[in-house]
Amino acid sequence: MDFGGGDEIRFEHLGRAGVVTLTRPQALNAVTHRMIRALDAALAAWETDQGVDVVLVKAEGRAFSAGGDILHIYEAGRAGKPPVEFFADEYRLNARINSFKKPYVALIDGIVMGGGVGISFHGSHRVMTENAQFAMPEVGIGFFPDVGASHLLPDLGGSFGMYLALTGNRIRYGDALWSGLATHTIKAEDQRGFLDRLTLTGDPESVLRGFFVQAKRETDRPTLEAIVRHFSQPSLKAVIDSLERTAGGDEFAAKTLATLRTRSPTSLRVAWRQISAGLTLSMDACMKMEFRILNRMLAGHDFYEGIRAAIIDKGSKPQWRPANLGAVSEADVDAYFASLGDRELDL
Repeated sequence: MDFGGGDEIRFEHLGRAGVVTLTRPQALNAVTHRMIRALDAALAAWETDQGVDVVLVKAEGRAFSAGGDILHIYEAGRAGKPPVEFFADEYRLNARINSFKKPYVALIDGIVMGGGVGISFHGSHRVMTENAQFAMPEVGIGFFPDVGASHLLPDLGGSFGMYLALTGNRIRYGDALWSGLATHTIKAEDQRGFLDRLTLTGDPESVLRGFFVQAKRETDRPTLEAIVRHFSQPSLKAVIDSLERTAGGDEFAAKTLATLRTRSPTSLRVAWRQISAGLTLSMDACMKMEFRILNRMLAGHDFYEGIRAAIIDKGSKPQWRPANLGAVSEADVDAYFASLGDRELDL
């Protein structure tokens, strides 16, 4: 089946299922504009196709998807043509997946970050193997946790979503299951059998009952309690103050504080407000909010500086502007959330 994805994404109608495979393993299946448009077209067709009962998304190689194609974004932005339409189409796809009327199963066997999260975790079934790792590391490159993170992360209990958004730390499949990010965990060796049964029956609930294997939570209880204690504070400043008060004799606080100090101060301030606001917003409202933030990030400094340090001049230290949290004013943060007027995201 051809929905215009070329050799970057494959579509198959197998039995009762529409099967999508990301086919850029050499690029860790980084999501391109072509892939986004093709997947959107496939979902539009399959949602009304009576021969398709379920959609399954999987990937070739060791990563499900390590995010978006940020080098392309960097180059386009530096050339004075920031790829706003890429993000607009990506966010529309995220919203489509969230409201998709049929079961949407993401089979995640490897790294899933950024844009990869957007095409997997808004579906009805998020199935992870022991090889899976989840992260939203955008604050580390001067960006913000987008692709619907403002809808996804606030729902996690124990302030775990805010912790993930502000640190960008990776978690494994046990933490993903227990926090509610994943809905099911299976053994990596069972993927072929799971796919075969799913395409035969088209019924993910019954099939998953036969393959589900309970994963233990990797993060211990004292750490989870520390996350609640620090990240449930009423402001970002209060989070930092809480960590600073205990960092002298607490390894978790010291390590977490050190991580936050490497992140873009602007990104931290924006992400704090974004995740806090998302708790009471619909998915569509979250995507509109994220599109406002996105436009300002693409016109700013830190996103390009973060990519330069991470990708262009690998290993160099980013020079954030402003360089510390105290220099980021409320008015600065407000500007990221202000209306775009006639350029608002159309869903």
